[in-house]
Amino acid sequence: MTSIVDRFIKYTKIDTQSDPNTGLTPSTPGQMKFSRELAEELKTIGLEDVELDDNGYIMATVPSNIEEDVPVVGFIAHVDTSPDFSGKNVSPKIVEEYDGGEIVLDAENNISLKPAEFPELKQYIGQKIISTDGSTLLGADDKAGVAAIVSAMEYLIKHPEVRHGKIRVGFTPDEEIGEGADLFNVEKFGAEFAYTIDGGEIGELEYENFNAAMAKVTAHGRNVHPGYARGKMRNSIRIANQLIAMLPRHETPEHSDGYEGFYHLMSFNGDVEKTEMQFLIRDFKRDRFEDRKKEMEHLVRKVNHEFGEGAMDLDIKDQYYNMREKIEPVKYIVDLAEQAMKDVGVVPKIKPIRGGTDGARLAFMGLPTPNIFAGGHNFHGRFEFLPVPSLEKAMEVVLKIAELVPSVKKV
Repeated sequence: MTSIVDRFIKYTKIDTQSDPNTGLTPSTPGQMKFSRELAEELKTIGLEDVELDDNGYIMATVPSNIEEDVPVVGFIAHVDTSPDFSGKNVSPKIVEEYDGGEIVLDAENNISLKPAEFPELKQYIGQKIISTDGSTLLGADDKAGVAAIVSAMEYLIKHPEVRHGKIRVGFTPDEEIGEGADLFNVEKFGAEFAYTIDGGEIGELEYENFNAAMAKVTAHGRNVHPGYARGKMRNSIRIANQLIAMLPRHETPEHSDGYEGFYHLMSFNGDVEKTEMQFLIRDFKRDRFEDRKKEMEHLVRKVNHEFGEGAMDLDIKDQYYNMREKIEPVKYIVDLAEQAMKDVGVVPKIKPIRGGTDGARLAFMGLPTPNIFAGGHNFHGRFEFLPVPSLEKAMEVVLKIAELVPSVKKV
């Protein structure tokens, strides 16, 4: 078998950053390059029905090796990495046995992983850790999940003594730009339930996530020579700032945690004539989520009342919803994953995702899909790292779920 570490590092070498601005699926050619190589790898290790479509989605099967009629389980991960930080020329560094001190990523530019800034490092003293070289992200989100699934499937194929039912695996593009489930064919996938291997630190098990919307706000101004602007100029930057000032000051990502929602100003670009802003609107409860959208609409109306009709436009689009609504009726699939973790010596950490996964969308498309850890930390940036034992445990959890599924009553 290929080492899971070697497999993961090989995957990181391909630049698969997604891009929200191309309008294509997959949004970047690197994703299709990786998917082609991944599809060939699945065929080589013995998976059946391996299909790669024109949009970069992969589906494949590990056939059942038992006679009983048991539920078909799926395992899903995404091939793209975040557009937030460079994924080109990733050069992972390996610390064979972490000693608890700083991990120097780039000595020349004085970039280090410091326990004082990232105290979670202390959990991994004595373990092998894979980090970046300080110039790119690592890509554990979600190439660690891809590696865990592929390695688990290879193990099952090479060890037929492990009893399991039919397993489907799926790999999606463009999850990082919210489009991973857009063209996922749930009916064709044919699983009763599935798991995304797309979580963070070891033990994470999640079946709740934000309800999410994107708000695009445009402030329209009128530019006049500032020396003669009285009563004529309308400064779009000031109009935009008025809206920002009216939003609840402490309902932001940096002031919230747990089940608390927020408004997040994620971009601001403008001049006197025109200013464009993008906001994320997030909340776990659907009624509070709807209230947040209504509040944004109300505040825009107030701005237009103050500065004149047409001073500000608002476009709100829902992105995904809290999958708890769809998973609670089949809560046994969460219990199954929890038991699998315990069986392989992992302490489950069941908590809400302060974000979203492909599983959130898939749950509303008819495929209930909780999320399981892949092991990484500090995603989407130069300080990302992956403890190798956590990656190995992610693979073991996938294997144990496959082994436990025959004990589940078919739904």
